[in-house]
Amino acid sequence: MTDGSRVPLLSMRGVSKRFGGVEALVGVDLDVHRHEVVALVGDNGAGKSTLAKTVAGVLTPDTGLVEIEGVPVSIPTPAAAHALGVATVFQDLALCDNLDVTSNLFLGRELRDARGVRDDERMEQMARRILHDLTSRIPSVRVPLASLSAGQRQSVAIARTLIGDPRIVVLDEPTAALSVAQTAEVLLHIEALRDLGLGVILISHNMTDVRSVADRIEVLRHGRNNGSFDARTTGYEQILAAITGALRPDGPRSPAAARS
Repeated sequence: MTDGSRVPLLSMRGVSKRFGGVEALVGVDLDVHRHEVVALVGDNGAGKSTLAKTVAGVLTPDTGLVEIEGVPVSIPTPAAAHALGVATVFQDLALCDNLDVTSNLFLGRELRDARGVRDDERMEQMARRILHDLTSRIPSVRVPLASLSAGQRQSVAIARTLIGDPRIVVLDEPTAALSVAQTAEVLLHIEALRDLGLGVILISHNMTDVRSVADRIEVLRHGRNNGSFDARTTGYEQILAAITGALRPDGPRSPAAARS
């Protein structure tokens, strides 16, 4: 559980983003602490991916304050996000089938020795350690990505976030289209990220996955906050009511309003 007196790893206050006449985010607040998995849930168009892209530096908010460990920051680019310790895995994974696991982990961030030569041995050692920390079942760091299952590829994408000592990891629908066994493995990886002391933002439509791994559930509806819930004590019906709009932060809607 989190200690409310601690400074959050990530704090967002009043974040808004507009695309022309569409308000994608309206005054959104979000806190993420160390050793915490925060799930962002909501219907299609609720603003989840827009908020994730804002944290990742893909989108710049129009208004609002973003702080990392209490320090106001600007995240204008993905490179800036990475420099601040934010790592993101989007649904496309951005991996290369023709490369092995190690090469995918270090793609664009290859280690070199004192002579400037690519240090394959050190990268393989680090790859093995990272996969071990995540309890990954990938058989070898030398196998090509093309030979791995969808779940194992997701494992590689999550492992890649640990290159560069991140503080915050954003995962966009990491269990989508996975089998039950593959989903279970990915959820173990998410728990491992939390155990390593990271703050994790999990975007998912699967409430079973969310409730099994998240500490807190933040509901977005029409680009606005619509409820914050303890994942361990809140029933599915209450979360669903917040997602659909039958429950609002200022109290439940009337049946007539809920149908409108």
